[in-house]
Amino acid sequence: MTSSDQPETPRRPRHLISLDALSTAQVVRLLDRADALREEWLARHHKLDLLQGRTVINLFFENSTRTRTSFDLAAKRLGADVINFDIASSSTAKGESLVDTLHTLEAMHCDAFVVRHKENGTAEFLARHVRGTASVINAGDGNNAHPTQGLLDVYTIRRHRPDFSALRVLICGDILHSRVARSDIHALRALGVGTLRVCAPANLLPSQAELPGCEIVEDFDTALAGIDVVIMLRLQKERMEQAFVPSEQAYYARYGLDARRLRLARPDCLVMHPGPINREVEIASAVADGSQSCILEQVSNGVFVRMAVLAELLDS
Repeated sequence: MTSSDQPETPRRPRHLISLDALSTAQVVRLLDRADALREEWLARHHKLDLLQGRTVINLFFENSTRTRTSFDLAAKRLGADVINFDIASSSTAKGESLVDTLHTLEAMHCDAFVVRHKENGTAEFLARHVRGTASVINAGDGNNAHPTQGLLDVYTIRRHRPDFSALRVLICGDILHSRVARSDIHALRALGVGTLRVCAPANLLPSQAELPGCEIVEDFDTALAGIDVVIMLRLQKERMEQAFVPSEQAYYARYGLDARRLRLARPDCLVMHPGPINREVEIASAVADGSQSCILEQVSNGVFVRMAVLAELLDS
């Protein structure tokens, strides 16, 4: 094989802002690296020291349990130092701009900023204003993108169903306000998913242009027919007006995943949810805790996927 015949190594990105900027090869490389790090961590159960001497700053302007904790664990398992930036007691509370805060932390020789913010585009904005070599990782911005959630979701699916071309996947719930849905759609399409359906009340669906390659099915029972993977979404109550959902009970009656509805899908259908779960609103407890549920597996896999992202960006 000549050098020109060698498969091209995917270019390593500097930042991770959204999945639509990544090629299929880059997505696969991250998933493969997550597999390798998972095996190494489970075999050793101590720090891997890939990022020894590096410093990761968690800049979370929104509350988070899973994402913040898993980024913290991921960085520490790779040997990095981690600072969980306290927004409430920082100079941002005194009026310091986001850019000035970024440059102040950069001056202390930090290597990566993991950013969660309620406003769309914040992570990309900070990436454009980085003066040095630090990386910016989007841990969720508004309803725009949550790239590591998208990666961990397809990573979880791949561990059970590696042939994406044969899969029928359904995303159901508050798609309009969901950054997870947008990133899942990008990740699934990058991996060549066979069928991708979305299901939601009409007023919780974005425009068709924001749902590339998706079949839109408003009736949940119809949408579940023959599905291999169902991804349920949380009602983003903090991002919507009361009128979006008449009542939680009415929503559950039409769009809640219970045991009866799950039987409409394939017998081995995987059940997923990014959390936090509103039980008996989006999903019945019996299903969330049942044998087909991968919800806690998603949480576990999130650490390995975020390890892969940090290693890919910072392991020079």
